[in-house]
Amino acid sequence: MTQSKTSPSATPTLWDDAPVTSALFIAGRSVSTIEHVAIVDPAAPEHTVGFAAAASADDVELAISSAWAARAAWRCMPVAERARLMKQAVASVAQHRDEDARLLTRETGKILHESVVDSLVFEARWNLALTLADDVDLIEQLPGDGHSPSTDISYSPLGVVTIIVPFNWPLAILAASLPAALLAGNTVIVKPPASAPLATAALVSRVAASLPPGVLGVVTGRDADLSPLITDPRIAKVCFTGSVAGGSQIMRLAADSLTRVTLELGGNDAALILDDAVLDEAHIDALFHAIFDSTGQICMNVKRVMVHRSRREELVSALESKCAQIVLGHGLDPHTTHGPVHTASAAARQHALLDEARALGAEVREFAEIPDQAALPGHFVRPALVLDAPASARIVTEEQFGPIIPILTFDTDEEAIALANDTWAGLCGSVWSADTGRARRIAAQLEVGYVWLNSHGAAGLDLRAPFGGVKGSGFGREQGIHGLRDFMDTRAVSGA
Repeated sequence: MTQSKTSPSATPTLWDDAPVTSALFIAGRSVSTIEHVAIVDPAAPEHTVGFAAAASADDVELAISSAWAARAAWRCMPVAERARLMKQAVASVAQHRDEDARLLTRETGKILHESVVDSLVFEARWNLALTLADDVDLIEQLPGDGHSPSTDISYSPLGVVTIIVPFNWPLAILAASLPAALLAGNTVIVKPPASAPLATAALVSRVAASLPPGVLGVVTGRDADLSPLITDPRIAKVCFTGSVAGGSQIMRLAADSLTRVTLELGGNDAALILDDAVLDEAHIDALFHAIFDSTGQICMNVKRVMVHRSRREELVSALESKCAQIVLGHGLDPHTTHGPVHTASAAARQHALLDEARALGAEVREFAEIPDQAALPGHFVRPALVLDAPASARIVTEEQFGPIIPILTFDTDEEAIALANDTWAGLCGSVWSADTGRARRIAAQLEVGYVWLNSHGAAGLDLRAPFGGVKGSGFGREQGIHGLRDFMDTRAVSGA
């Protein structure tokens, strides 16, 4: 099905800014490199957004050694003083928000509004983490009882932490872990996404410049050259957000040094639409955004819609009406609602999933129009609803990570739960029902790390609550007190 709405013709001046060149940030200063990696615009790949510094082996060693040297003074600094310095450091984010957002859109492909929100969430998560300052040095006391001595339980920072973030929401995702790691007393090296490092490197370098040298560093370059950020025995922990394959590789690299890892990997999130679900404009709008925001490239997006058979046609019709309003184009074009997927290989995979679904008998309903390829030859994929795909189709079993969504049916709550749990993943899920008690009973049976009731996705995420997955979606938690403690060791001291 094709809708007529298309993006107005955009002129190259919308996105053809002068290329920028990034640097590393190590030991409290900007470090230039001999080699650089070209970063292109996913919506207009013939345009180079900029050149990212490519760290050498000596650069990586300097980053690790400076973080190692800075760790003792940072961990011994009173928590209140760490929090004060961090509060001052984050002020630069708002001052440069517009330029960071524009650069982020040009290198990731997402729309400008989402890039602005990315920066806003970084700042919000950073400041929210600072409210946990009083909990960092908290001592829990177990009184003596005649059989056991009195015992104090305390927490201490791990040391040097590497944080690796993906291209889609690099700032917001980074802030789920970075401020907690710093507040806990660790020093941190940030590795921005290889395919879109420019805005992240710029923002983090400015923040790092307001902290003591070595406390926060930024290293960019080719993944193969940055492996010491994982394998070096001075690295106490690696926090990685990305693909399952990437997480597996991180674990292999960290194994020899027994470096601990937190992995926030992909998902195959199911949204369970029960027979009594409220499908008014507000709820349909929430579901639509939970599926298609960032052109489907969010780990916690809905990847499978499962609807009670009695509500299928109503739901499909409502989503079709929303999809009819999608406008594909460059993220800097104010008329654009959805940009391209990030890479040519990602676009090819979306098309392959749709081709397989069609071959297996599914109905594919596509929307919007691809922009004029002569003017905007980007990695565009038409959003699609896939109906009646068999359970074995890859669009059902795999994480599509794009603007295509299978809609499946069920007849009973038990069937819905079984279908939702029949997957390798366990990141998030949602239950949509007018009966809160029923929804909570079903939520308790979903094998995931986070469940929403009558909503789904980042818009409804409680930033105080722990976030992370189970099964193939990884382990460890970010956000809130649980995320803070994941960057600390536990110590017990017993006796008089």
